[in-house]
Amino acid sequence: MKEKIIFTNGLIDLAQPRLGSKIIFKTDDFFASANRIISPTNPVFKEGVFDKHGKWMDGWESRRKRSSGHDFIILKLGKPGSISKVDVDTSHFNGNQPAAISIEGTYSNFNKISNFKWQTLLSKKRTKADSHHYFSIKNKRVFTHIKLNIFPDGGVARLRLYGTIAKSNKNKNKIINLASLLDGASIIACNNQHFGKAENILAPGKAKNMGDGWETRRRRDKGNDWLILNSLSGKEINKIEISTHHFKGNFPSHCSLQAAYLSSSKNSKKIVSSSKKWKTLLQNSKLSANKTHIFKNSLMKKEKINYIKINIFPDGGISRFRIFGKKI
Repeated sequence: MKEKIIFTNGLIDLAQPRLGSKIIFKTDDFFASANRIISPTNPVFKEGVFDKHGKWMDGWESRRKRSSGHDFIILKLGKPGSISKVDVDTSHFNGNQPAAISIEGTYSNFNKISNFKWQTLLSKKRTKADSHHYFSIKNKRVFTHIKLNIFPDGGVARLRLYGTIAKSNKNKNKIINLASLLDGASIIACNNQHFGKAENILAPGKAKNMGDGWETRRRRDKGNDWLILNSLSGKEINKIEISTHHFKGNFPSHCSLQAAYLSSSKNSKKIVSSSKKWKTLLQNSKLSANKTHIFKNSLMKKEKINYIKINIFPDGGISRFRIFGKKI
């Protein structure tokens, strides 16, 4: 059976709190805190649970508006970036969802919201109850702040802003972690992420639990699992860290790495296809449970890289991946 590939195309949710993103203003969140709208977990419904303001809802919910105007929130992105797709999720809001939404953005170093000059990312769109609303964004500028407008009031469970972090020229020619999510590294594709998203391995810090790593389902056929990441462009690769923290009975038996330096114009399908011929960065290496494994690069010391393929055998989970080299 032909393997099904999951293409993420290097897009990440720029609204996620682990990037430093946070809500800095809301017109009203009487029924449910605006902070919940960027929670990384999927929204849940708790039958029969009420607080002092009414029914507990897993998202942002404003009171019924009895004056002119509409409600909105302003989100400061932890890392400036461009947005390609959005998901406005009204899961579990049924009868209390907004009639419509729109999205604006700005790039600003000002702290005063009154100084922001907004641009339209998404014009006014009608919304439905208990639904995901996916939209493509044509404005490819880099933004620091996003404004979600709801008309006139109501509740939204989650806001996802899929895009890419703007890469800077800071730390050029310095040894850094080239696979840092915070600096713009991203996942291009993987063959499976059943129990944990592949993107998690690029996150900062130690994983909180197994769910905060990348974990595939148990393989019942031949082959192995893999992912491909777009690292920062680097050379003189030295130290490689692969962590299996929290994975005690489900870590991979061993792993290997391949790498290449490709033009950014290649599409994801071509990248995956070409990866079979990439040079070996790390030969098959045994992995252990709940441990950070440190390897020294001896195979591609003088070569530039910007794409890495992690092969795990045959399946399982790893929590973090770091690779240190000189940024170019």
